[in-house]
Amino acid sequence: MTYSVDLFQQAQLVMPGGVNSPVRSFNAVGGTPIFFERGEGAYLFDHQGKCYIDYLGSWGPIILGHAHPSVTHALQQAIGKGLSFGTCHEKEQKLARRLCTLLPSMQKVRLVNSGTEAVMSALRLARGFTGRDKIVKFNGGYHGHADSLLVQAGSGGLTFGRPSSLGVPASFTEHTLVADYNDLSSLEACCESYGKDIAAIIVEPVAGNMGCIPPQSGFLVGLRHLCDQLNCLLIFDEVITGFRVGLHGAQGLYNVKPDLTILGKVIGGGMPLAAFGGRSDVMDLLAPLGDVYQAGTLSGNPIAVTAGLSTLNVLSEPSFYETLQQATQQLADGISLLTKHFKIPTHVNWVTGMLTVFFTTQGAVHNQQEAVQCDADTFKRFFHALLAQQIYWPPSAFETAMVSMAHSQQIIETSLQGFERVFSNWERTV
Repeated sequence: MTYSVDLFQQAQLVMPGGVNSPVRSFNAVGGTPIFFERGEGAYLFDHQGKCYIDYLGSWGPIILGHAHPSVTHALQQAIGKGLSFGTCHEKEQKLARRLCTLLPSMQKVRLVNSGTEAVMSALRLARGFTGRDKIVKFNGGYHGHADSLLVQAGSGGLTFGRPSSLGVPASFTEHTLVADYNDLSSLEACCESYGKDIAAIIVEPVAGNMGCIPPQSGFLVGLRHLCDQLNCLLIFDEVITGFRVGLHGAQGLYNVKPDLTILGKVIGGGMPLAAFGGRSDVMDLLAPLGDVYQAGTLSGNPIAVTAGLSTLNVLSEPSFYETLQQATQQLADGISLLTKHFKIPTHVNWVTGMLTVFFTTQGAVHNQQEAVQCDADTFKRFFHALLAQQIYWPPSAFETAMVSMAHSQQIIETSLQGFERVFSNWERTV
């Protein structure tokens, strides 16, 4: 760990907090972040070669495991042809066509570089299409760090106890309305007051930034009905769930069709890539066809697109998601049995490829209010106890653990043995 301590001290001299993204700093759990050198399959290796079972998955994109041979081989071939063109190329339309085929709600799509950029562009498009200003989001929902959306945001904001951000003028957020996730009544109240001014409702169909919180029965269908009544757009932020919970995303899993969809993470296969797309009549308002402007020099970057296409090829193989679902359930059920056996009050939320352990006596967690009432101090001890077992868990009580294809039954069993050692020593660690 001395190596990581030295590196982190050096990093703090030249980068704010020593990191390029706040949750990496370990501020939420204490201690010094580990500096990793390489990844392989389900494992991460630090500079000294110490191996950890990785349940971070680069926060979502590494659904095939690290350095998957199909992806790395395709990238090696593509790099030799050039890193960026700033022009049209055939692969970007291949990826666009593939996305539209796999997500029936998506008739046209535009590639961008990050989830934040995709959300920002989609909201501008929604406002341009409807001629309205207001957007509805949900408490604890994180949609990137665009100014107008840093209101009751999850993930890093919750981790540091500051759901909003300094530097965002009040005038930038006056058109952002906030409702409670999994609570249609709170949304209906919002719509009664501002319905004629609402351009779009944006939601993570499975919340991933206040921990993994699936939608309750009828919630997503209710959003669809409300948007139809208000004649506004329903936007699914599937940056995390897109191609993680199923081949057709959360919209396929729950059979609800949004007007616009945000994608990221998995579609880049570990490279920086995101997208937004949806109905043709909405998307055709984008420049150069329409008057809603959006542009990007590296949009559709050939290297990122190559990684995305290669990843989607593997995801389309028969039984991929059945295997991933089984691995996630094996881990979730195993943790639940262990905590019950050792009488540790927890609840495990999961969907395919996503999982969160909440330390709570309240039972199931359905929204941000219930998530923040969970025991974050106990989570800190849990995180470091797992590190001692060489299991790398997301360093925040409000993030989602990621399961990949590389997490074989044997690796899950080894992980559960580590969990058992943690919980069997719980009284001494707590």
